[in-house]
Amino acid sequence: MENKIPFLLLIMLLVFSCKNKNDNHDSENETKQEETHEKENKHWSYEGETGPEHWVEIEKQSDCDGTKQSPINIVDVNVMSDNTLKPLDTHYSANVQIHEITNNGHSIQYNFEKGDFILLHNEEYELKQIHFHEPSEHTINGIRYPLEMHLVHISKDNKIAVSAVLAKEGESSDPYTFLERYLPVNIGETKPIDTKFDLNTSLPADKGYYTYSGSLTTPPCTQDVTWNVYKTPITISVNQVKQLQELMPLNNYRNEQAINGRVVKQYVGQ
Repeated sequence: MENKIPFLLLIMLLVFSCKNKNDNHDSENETKQEETHEKENKHWSYEGETGPEHWVEIEKQSDCDGTKQSPINIVDVNVMSDNTLKPLDTHYSANVQIHEITNNGHSIQYNFEKGDFILLHNEEYELKQIHFHEPSEHTINGIRYPLEMHLVHISKDNKIAVSAVLAKEGESSDPYTFLERYLPVNIGETKPIDTKFDLNTSLPADKGYYTYSGSLTTPPCTQDVTWNVYKTPITISVNQVKQLQELMPLNNYRNEQAINGRVVKQYVGQ
């Protein structure tokens, strides 16, 4: 009888130890599952654990780890002049209306009614919306400007072309004054505008531009986007920059991406 008691105690200790290990293992698995679930349900942003460096992890089906990503640093000594390039064939009417303004949590966006478009290789790309990044996403010779406006166009077969207008601080811009008339707009809020806007007034007088094949600068980072970056920035006032700055996420830009052998061409302009 005396020999049986220690033996029973040993059995109980072994059972308890195994149970404890199983409980710890289950707990670790649950923690890992919770962390994975939490990570999968996070939405991309411009900072911290959901910032651009982690977009590939968060947006599993995206192209954010592709080899033709945007934005890039455009260096003039590496740019190729192309005599076959012509001024951008823009068809922006003074009668086309901005339908609405929205704050999607990443930028301030103005959605346009149908009517404005550009022609690329004799194919029509309809203007869908314009939005802003502060400071600029593209840099020219390493210079990052205070603001960049993206004009997003889509063709009938869903090809994408984006024109980029850089802005520097200087004189006040009347078109920007008009656009900011509809601010502020809170995150997730959409306001109707339904007012005519001549997009030509927001373009630089010098029509020189750089062009290359890149991607959307936000997830899903779709590639094979035709980029046309105007070489000359427009000017807007410090107050106009600050107003957009206060309403958008701080530093809502993606860092420059590797060129990976891509060729950047330019139309010199007049």
